[in-house]
Amino acid sequence: MSSFSLLQTSISSSSSAFFANHKFTFNSRANNASLPAKPISICKCVATTQAEKTEYKTQVSRNGNIAKLQAGYLFPEVARRRAAHLQKYPDAQVISLGIGDTTEPIPEVITSAMAKRAHALSTLEGYSGYGAEQGEKPLRAAIASTFYDNLGIEEDDIFVSDGAKCDISRLQVVFGSNVTIAVQDPSYPAYVDSSVIMGQTGQYQKDVEKFGNIEYMRCTPENGFFPDLRTVARTDIIFFCSPNNPTGSAATREQLTQLVQFAKDNGSIIVYDSAYAMYMSDDNPRSIFEIPGAKEVALETSSFSKYAGFTGVRLGWTVVPKQLLFSDGFPVAKDFNRIVCTCFNGASNISQAGGLACLSPEGLKAMREVIGFYKENTEIIVETFESLGFKVYGGKNAPYVWVHFPGRSSWDVFSEILEKTHVVTTPGSGFGFGGEGFVRVSAFGHRKNVLEACKRFKQLYK
Repeated sequence: MSSFSLLQTSISSSSSAFFANHKFTFNSRANNASLPAKPISICKCVATTQAEKTEYKTQVSRNGNIAKLQAGYLFPEVARRRAAHLQKYPDAQVISLGIGDTTEPIPEVITSAMAKRAHALSTLEGYSGYGAEQGEKPLRAAIASTFYDNLGIEEDDIFVSDGAKCDISRLQVVFGSNVTIAVQDPSYPAYVDSSVIMGQTGQYQKDVEKFGNIEYMRCTPENGFFPDLRTVARTDIIFFCSPNNPTGSAATREQLTQLVQFAKDNGSIIVYDSAYAMYMSDDNPRSIFEIPGAKEVALETSSFSKYAGFTGVRLGWTVVPKQLLFSDGFPVAKDFNRIVCTCFNGASNISQAGGLACLSPEGLKAMREVIGFYKENTEIIVETFESLGFKVYGGKNAPYVWVHFPGRSSWDVFSEILEKTHVVTTPGSGFGFGGEGFVRVSAFGHRKNVLEACKRFKQLYK
């Protein structure tokens, strides 16, 4: 190819700058070309900036409700900051007492049952495919007899699932976008975020750090972390967690009786989250159905995650009593069943084998031992912060310790602790405006890590 032809080819933007700043003389004869030499103009190529590039876009609008959400979901954001800290301090021995993820091995009596079920799937006699979306009958019966004995809950009131968090979103689909909701403030973020996604809320109001159209039931040390129901407006749905995440508080029988009556007076439905009921030390109700009349106004969701270390195995359940009816008299359970059958193919059969083993006498004993281990961790954490002069809440009835840092930003405290001790906690404001000034410390950790973290806390705040 001649020099002339070469110059007619495309010149990259990086080369164009070079050619533009240099004067070249070409002799076609140098390459034995037969064409006569002519003056040649140099073309300057201009690179297109990223902003000027046209990207293909569909004609599908983004869900405006998801666009309302503020930043990322709390726990992935904590994980992101932990990862950034490790990049900054690659040799640091980071201890995580933030995200409530279990750390101790699943008891062998439970894993052996899962292994047996998994091996059976390799045989003609033991293989099973799709199961009942509501869960296997033996497990449903075991849940009813173990957690709801003499409470009027039957096995067909129970829907086995892949966890309470997943069921919360399925329940939101049942309720739809036209309901109003109330949440404890602070509270587990899934209640609010799923409500926003469903379109039940207004826009986020930055001045008060709340979403419109949500009734925030303030829970503070002054009211014993139980809302003053006289000041709470009527809503269709009331999300309530006891023992509570994040505060670690547990509602008394008298308080839950007030809550049930409040729901009856207002024609509301309580979504009761009892995922930490087995951590209860006080003589408080472990189920909302211990309260007379609750089956007419409440459903309950729970999980094996924090009992048996099933955070990765995934297994939970929701109880929807037959007596719970919509305003037109239609059973809530029938609509929930339809959503379950439409959106879910049932919990893993291997997980359900593990769940059944959890509820055997040996399994219950093993679970209580693991729970006891975590409760000992809470005692260590509580004693540490109290010795440093902090006001500390929770820990007795839940695996979370709620530490007060008055006048300080929760995220600032989180960052201070992470930067100076390499310990991950959870900022209280991530659970709502009512959590500002608090930090949640999780008791889920190996004993040596909990002891080391507490040693670092004492060095920081002594």
